[in-house]
Amino acid sequence: MTTTAPPRPTSIEPGGIESIPADKRHGSPWQLLATWSAPNLEFATVFVGFIGVAYFGLGFWQAILAVVIGNALGATSHGILSTWGPREGLAQLVLSRTAFGLRGNILPAAINTIMAGLGWFAVNSVSGAFALATLTHMPIWLALLIIVVLEVLLAFVGHDLVQVFERYASIVLGVVFIIATIAIFANPVVGPALGHSAFTFGGFTLTAAAAFGYAAGWNPYASDYTRYLPKTVSRAKTGWAAALGNFVSCTVLMAAGAASALIVAPKNASPTDAFVHGMPGWVAAITLLAIAVGAIAANALNIYSGSMSFLAAGIRIRFSLRRAIIAIGFGILGFLIALVSILTDVTSNYENFLLVIAYWIAPWLGVVLVDRLLRRGTAIAAFIPDRAKYRNPAGIIAFVIAAVVSIVLFSNQVLFTGLVVTATGGASSPIGDLTPLVGFVLAGLLYLLFFRVFRPQVGGPVSEEPDVVIGVDAADEAA
Repeated sequence: MTTTAPPRPTSIEPGGIESIPADKRHGSPWQLLATWSAPNLEFATVFVGFIGVAYFGLGFWQAILAVVIGNALGATSHGILSTWGPREGLAQLVLSRTAFGLRGNILPAAINTIMAGLGWFAVNSVSGAFALATLTHMPIWLALLIIVVLEVLLAFVGHDLVQVFERYASIVLGVVFIIATIAIFANPVVGPALGHSAFTFGGFTLTAAAAFGYAAGWNPYASDYTRYLPKTVSRAKTGWAAALGNFVSCTVLMAAGAASALIVAPKNASPTDAFVHGMPGWVAAITLLAIAVGAIAANALNIYSGSMSFLAAGIRIRFSLRRAIIAIGFGILGFLIALVSILTDVTSNYENFLLVIAYWIAPWLGVVLVDRLLRRGTAIAAFIPDRAKYRNPAGIIAFVIAAVVSIVLFSNQVLFTGLVVTATGGASSPIGDLTPLVGFVLAGLLYLLFFRVFRPQVGGPVSEEPDVVIGVDAADEAA
């Protein structure tokens, strides 16, 4: 088997979600350290640690324990999912078809399209725009426009340019945020406050759920950035690199966010202004610039993978640059959503969005992980193509039941409070938010049960699987 030289990073990636053939595979698993570090070196990560102390009432060390648990769970599942990409060379929400079937997979793919291509895109663009506007004193709408154009440009060109950008951004952002973190802990207010202990089970579960929602928010993208790796690449290296990149970057910045909550900021400061308050002037300046660049690093992945999920939902577009064209569409819609968000309560939007992310990802994870466990050692290529019209009702039924039950009973949101939470004190309920935990466990158990009931097809030995899966997306019809 031979491989050709990888294309120049500035070459526009053609196609959509088709299987990557062997001669186009390239890269090293260790590049995933940068791929999953850079997008977490941005303000939304900081904010998770901040709300643990400022909103959920935890002491610094109690908040750190909560985010470590949430990040560890989200990073572990991320590492596992990343190992799936090289085998078939397929995107994550395409691989999800084995657990949900072709039509059943439309729902999780559509949810991820909205959450990634629009939701996360708007959230990160807003923080980047605030940082850039504070640094340059330009109008907020202009700062937002600049951020969005750069994000869309990276996603439009595609996979290789995104990987190169994340590689260099991880170095620059890593250095800047280390300096910023040192500056925060060096603040004379922070040291004495670190010893303050405060703990409530409710605040702990809310913080852990928010951290899990953030770290696991990348899970539906995982194999999107490993499908170009050679099929023979080490699974262990792939999984560890992706997991460590995710876990370390999230934990360090969430710790900085928790510490920053101990510093009293001006009452009307934007979230990014509050974070840099108290830093030396030059540190604040480079940190604001890093927040803007970090938003671009995160959203390049969000738009790229949002486009992939859109196509994985079964949308067939017969243009060779279909993924790139969709990226532009998401950029326009995301810009409008971000602009509206700026005019509303940004802090509340952040908090709500971070928790809602975990509500759907947890049951989705429960289904796909159990499905892969039940199919271990078997081929899946026959069930992926559109023409196969593969059906697996077990996945969608388990997912919907688990999501509805967990949300209806345990949701702790401004817009909706679950029945159990309401019965135990409402927003201040001592149980906090157990929705992700219940959703994950219930979905996994239900899928195990329904798999036995519906008996979906299982492939032959994995050794019989073809090198390339033909018939995914519109790949066979588009040049």
